[in-house]
Amino acid sequence: MTAATSLSWADWLHLFGYFLSLSLLAVGGAIATAPEMHRFLVDRQAWLTDPQFTASIAIAQAAPGPNVLFIALIGWNIGMNAGGAGWAGGLLGSLGVLVCMLGVMLPSSVLTWTATRWGHRNRHRRGVRAFKQGMAPIVIGLLLATAWVLARAHGVPATDWPLWLLSALTMLLVWRTRLHLLWLLGAGALVGALGWLG
Repeated sequence: MTAATSLSWADWLHLFGYFLSLSLLAVGGAIATAPEMHRFLVDRQAWLTDPQFTASIAIAQAAPGPNVLFIALIGWNIGMNAGGAGWAGGLLGSLGVLVCMLGVMLPSSVLTWTATRWGHRNRHRRGVRAFKQGMAPIVIGLLLATAWVLARAHGVPATDWPLWLLSALTMLLVWRTRLHLLWLLGAGALVGALGWLG
């Protein structure tokens, strides 16, 4: 079963505008907007089938790289559905990748760049300092929650005390030193490769 196979230029603009608006809602990352994408792309517009949508997410999550790659696959599938097999499908698939990725990346990137530049220029202001200090506990809490989720094996919290000790030591090093994170990641890779933990 394939999705609807014809898209006009107005449809492509509509798709671009949809991802432009969705970009600013993706506070928890692009994956947080997946239910809304499914509603729009599969249920409402029928530009994708349900299996294509879920496969796009599954393949992108299994592949190394940024979380947002599933949107590129969604765009590819939309274009392939519009162009069919052959060179036309490949061209429209590439157009789909471009339209969807540009739409989802442009607004959030410009907003982040602008806000970061403004925050850096005004770092001496009390409101900017308060915002940064207020965000620190939230970021630490999110990192601890992520560590907890990653340390669980199939729903069972990790009981390996050396793993928790290494995690706590790494957290202290990040917090109290200026040691670059890449050195800590390299040390973690070495510890894992030697089989000292796990």
